[in-house]
Amino acid sequence: MRHVTRFGTVFSLLGALIATAIAMGLVAAGLALPAIGAAGQATNGSIKLFNQIPSNIEMNPLAQQSRILAADGSVLATPFNQNRIVVPFDKISQNMKNAQVAIEDERFYQHGAIDSKGLLRAISSNVFSNGTQGASTLTQQYVKVMQQNQAINTGNEEAANRAVTQSGMEGYVRKLQQLKYAVTIEQKYTKDQILDGYLNLVYYGGQAYGVEAAARHYFGIPAAQLNLQQSAMLAGVVNEPGRLDPTTNPEGVLARRNVVLDKMYQQKLISYTQLVDAKKSPLGLKLTQVNSNSCANSKYAYFCYYVMGWLQTQPALGKDPKSRLATLQSGGLTIKTSFDPKLADTIDKEIRKKVPQGNSEGIDSAGIIIQPGTGLVLASGQNTQYSNVAGAGKNAQNFTTDGEGYAYGSTAKLFTVVNALEAGWSPDKKITVPPYNTKSSADAPAHAFTSANFPGRCGLTPGTTWRLPNDKPYPPAGQRMSLKDATAQSVNTIFAQMVSELGACNVLKTTSKFGVQSGTGQQIQSTAASITLGTSDVTPLDLTNAYATIAANGKYCPPRPVVAITDGNGKKLPLSGTACKQLVSPKVAAETSEIFQSVITDPAGTTHGDILLNGNRPAAGKTGTEDGSKNIWFVGYTPQMATGVWVGHNKAPAPMKDITLAGQKYKDYVFAGDLAAPIWKNVMDAALKGKPIEYFQKPDGSTPKSKPAPKATASTPPPPTPVGPTGNYSPRTYTPQNNGTGTTQAPVVPRATAQKETPKATVRQQPTTKPTSTAQPTASGK
Repeated sequence: MRHVTRFGTVFSLLGALIATAIAMGLVAAGLALPAIGAAGQATNGSIKLFNQIPSNIEMNPLAQQSRILAADGSVLATPFNQNRIVVPFDKISQNMKNAQVAIEDERFYQHGAIDSKGLLRAISSNVFSNGTQGASTLTQQYVKVMQQNQAINTGNEEAANRAVTQSGMEGYVRKLQQLKYAVTIEQKYTKDQILDGYLNLVYYGGQAYGVEAAARHYFGIPAAQLNLQQSAMLAGVVNEPGRLDPTTNPEGVLARRNVVLDKMYQQKLISYTQLVDAKKSPLGLKLTQVNSNSCANSKYAYFCYYVMGWLQTQPALGKDPKSRLATLQSGGLTIKTSFDPKLADTIDKEIRKKVPQGNSEGIDSAGIIIQPGTGLVLASGQNTQYSNVAGAGKNAQNFTTDGEGYAYGSTAKLFTVVNALEAGWSPDKKITVPPYNTKSSADAPAHAFTSANFPGRCGLTPGTTWRLPNDKPYPPAGQRMSLKDATAQSVNTIFAQMVSELGACNVLKTTSKFGVQSGTGQQIQSTAASITLGTSDVTPLDLTNAYATIAANGKYCPPRPVVAITDGNGKKLPLSGTACKQLVSPKVAAETSEIFQSVITDPAGTTHGDILLNGNRPAAGKTGTEDGSKNIWFVGYTPQMATGVWVGHNKAPAPMKDITLAGQKYKDYVFAGDLAAPIWKNVMDAALKGKPIEYFQKPDGSTPKSKPAPKATASTPPPPTPVGPTGNYSPRTYTPQNNGTGTTQAPVVPRATAQKETPKATVRQQPTTKPTSTAQPTASGK
């Protein structure tokens, strides 16, 4: 059996020799088939057969890792399928080139696609000794590995296996095909180009494809700096990277390295002294770990995955998300993001000061910063550690961009104000506080709205009553308030009345055109409560970008994390879905900013005038508190940046009442002005430190350059200083002025009037039966 197998090998080699000799014009008397003497007819048939074998093959671009870069050029992650970094030939040390040729194909620079001497030597060895010796040249090896690599990249395992088939008729056909391809490669490319392709292609173990990744992985240096013994080690492991793993089989790797060194000496590539010195050297490994899923191991994992998801929407990377991901993981892309690590660290730091990671209350928090006028996400952060394993303070969800989102409360009032201004209202327009003609389910004074106030698709079902309270301190019924003051104090009933007058569907359209939608990508619920008081769930990304639109004088830019993408050849790729548009007029945006500055400057407002930015820097924004304080927000902006802060329970919304965070006790319900707004101020002060103060454009189109006015005088008496034991916090309350009837309404903390509705993907349908009284969900105006 041994002889049968050996002669089978010989005839396979002879067949390969015939075909290749014909292709290379090497057929001559006594050179091919000296033992069996090929007849003319057989030779002519072989020529015809070989010429019919396809020969079109190209040195296609190699799969290599991509790089996701922060704005400062630091690396956030290196996504890859194959950890490869393609480098030019002159960036690979001569030691490495010599070592690989010495051990793989010592006559590489002397022969063509086939080494006839090597093949005859292999025949002799296989026939007359007990060993086997291959005859493939480095070019043939390159073709084989290239075919296998291309098949793997396309997910074709069957083709990958065929590329390395060794036995039977299939193996013989493969060898012939690869020989023909080798002929083509030798004709089209120089020897240096072929060696360069080989060194960048082959697998060196340890998830390192190509010599550059291998040099960095094993020695922590680029391929250009590889010394003699390092080069010999890498050249040696290519033969059997699984068995010759330096981390698990250092003795075997050392022995193989020394074989390479001997080969180099025999071929007069190194001196005897170099040989001896190199053999004395240890392996000298300086291992750098390679992570196949590098986003998970990034310090900024949440943002990294946001980038990965956004890139899968880009047509320039492929026809569908799957192909785009494949391009990202194999195309050697350079993705420059807008991410500022220092800003992200600031968000994390300031959030955790108030809402610590893994706190006993189980409360989560997140923040995001967006640049007005570009939509670029500058930073995001949250009070959790990225992890796929559940645990206190651990989470795999990006609270700012992923999931369904969170009820956004009175931050929704931005869209009512914009709609009103577009309809011709002014910031000083007086609006009357509706009467308190009913009580909420918590027995708080409320105003009853019906389908007469909210008709149609976006309104109330006939027979439904929406009992809507205000939050303490209650503005007196019948009081005339400006739009600016009503916004600062977040008067729910005034805003419901406004939506009723403007048309609920019109306000919904305004919300949608600002890009605010449910976290699932659907339009927010078309109910009066959802449109007026933000009972639908939205992401901090979308909501903050809406406020950034006002900061940019009404110019809307889709939110995005990427500034530019270049491919492996340095070609800039087009970005899709990044075009900006003028959403509202600069005049409307300026009036909106004027109104929402009062939220920050008015001591009677929901922030108590306590979050003015350092240096009296102009800023505008809005608090938002879901009914029962399940979710609280502050979203605000300056001309340079818009920041959104959310606090709540990510998994299961629950009231935040009588809680303790970071040693601070909060009595009763926690409003946005108590927690989210102070976090926002601290983030903004740190982020804007050292940056010039910029001023909002005025409605007339001018931009002031002087310092802003000091704190505005409260439209109603300011609340007193909070009282209580040291370390405790009491929500600020005050009794409003006499309402003109001789009575004064006492401040009351309203409770939830109804549970938040389950989000729906479709427009709410009218019921077939008419309830006599059904409460809609409300949201706190704080």
